[in-house]
Amino acid sequence: MIRAHTSSPEETKRLAAALAELARPGDLVLLVGDLGAGKTTFAQGFAAGLGINGPVTSPTFTLAREYRGRLLLHHLDVFRLDQISEVLDLGLPELLDSDGVTLIEWGDAIRQTLPSDYLEVALTFVEGANSSPDERTVTLALTGSRWQARSSALATAIRQWTGEPPC
Repeated sequence: MIRAHTSSPEETKRLAAALAELARPGDLVLLVGDLGAGKTTFAQGFAAGLGINGPVTSPTFTLAREYRGRLLLHHLDVFRLDQISEVLDLGLPELLDSDGVTLIEWGDAIRQTLPSDYLEVALTFVEGANSSPDERTVTLALTGSRWQARSSALATAIRQWTGEPPC
């Protein structure tokens, strides 16, 4: 696991953009966290890192949106799904076999239906007397060989947010 810290939505977007530079076709990224934790903010930064211009909004009511950049971005939000069978209706297996990257908000809710190769990005509020409401801890859990093979590159890409000294 890799832990990082951001102090504003803009920093969260920059961290996401840095991760997007390492994205490859077929990648799966799960975004998890409480309501308002910054999942859509992260998705906006990730999209910018893929060279996607224009607004990126949460697909809460549409369930899925698609954006074109360096890679195709499939942005899903499964918060409103009532049953796991609805995941199959989204065509998730086909999206994962595409030349794009799939980003799923509330992805932990359908984890059992997903392949065992993904990057989980958990966004949590930082609590404490001296913390601001915009501070977040961003925890990256690398599951499967695809992401494990990039662990050093991921750690380097977000080093400025982890508190690790520069190489």
